Amino acid sequence: MVLTALILAMAIPPYAPYWVILIGTACAVLLGKHVYGGLGQNPFNPAMVGYVVLLISFPLQMTTWIPPIALLQEPPTFPDALSLIFNNVTTDGFTLSQLLHSIDGITQATPLDSAKIFYSLHQGGPEVFHQFVQLPILQNGSDLATGWWQINLAFLLGGLFLIWKKAIHWQIPVAMLVSFMCLAIITAFLGKHHLSVISQLLSGAMMFGAFFIATDPVTASITPRGKLVFGGLIGLLVYLIRYFGNYPDGVAFAVLLANICVPLIDHYTRPRVAGYAVKGKKS
Repeated sequence: MVLTALILAMAIPPYAPYWVILIGTACAVLLGKHVYGGLGQNPFNPAMVGYVVLLISFPLQMTTWIPPIALLQEPPTFPDALSLIFNNVTTDGFTLSQLLHSIDGITQATPLDSAKIFYSLHQGGPEVFHQFVQLPILQNGSDLATGWWQINLAFLLGGLFLIWKKAIHWQIPVAMLVSFMCLAIITAFLGKHHLSVISQLLSGAMMFGAFFIATDPVTASITPRGKLVFGGLIGLLVYLIRYFGNYPDGVAFAVLLANICVPLIDHYTRPRVAGYAVKGKKS
């Protein structure tokens, strides 16, 4: 339950209204877990159930991300943050949109949002990429977004630590990242414009999803080969949603769709039982 709350809290924008948090928590706990019988019985990742319900129901509140503090003329203080969450205004009476009024609206989005919007409006070659990397949210000359790649790098290091401690299995995150990376590289060679592969891996919820969401022991595949298939399927779905879907990230949807396939994956990837004899042969 605590892990579900932490994952959901990480997925919600920091200044989302308090009622968004309450609704998301209720959906995660009730619809994502207890409706199936409680702890250990849920087929879907409960945190992602709550997040997807919020994303579909309240897209404005769930996609209003504050830019890096360095881009804000008046960064909100801790009392301002509390006031924004509970009263929708700061202690001085400013709304979140007013705090961001001096910044190009595209910078309020994540790097994936910015890339999807920008490349849908612009067609071309290297000159378009040069225009894209001039956006304030990106580092000069690179499509790595300020703040986002550092966060994902921290998730990567944390995930490697969990693998080292054998708290999670390596198959799911490795299969997810490798499958997505291979597809993204192929697409880049075919000339479809998007963020670079490195920036894709270090943007959005890629690392967080690979190491902390997809590896949920209750909703993930339990067989060794099944873990590879499960992780690879998530990577494929994230790729399809990011490149061809309406949502810029897609990790939450990919995890839930892959959860549906877990019983089938486990059925066809079961290890051979000791003493099992192939039909027509002696064991």
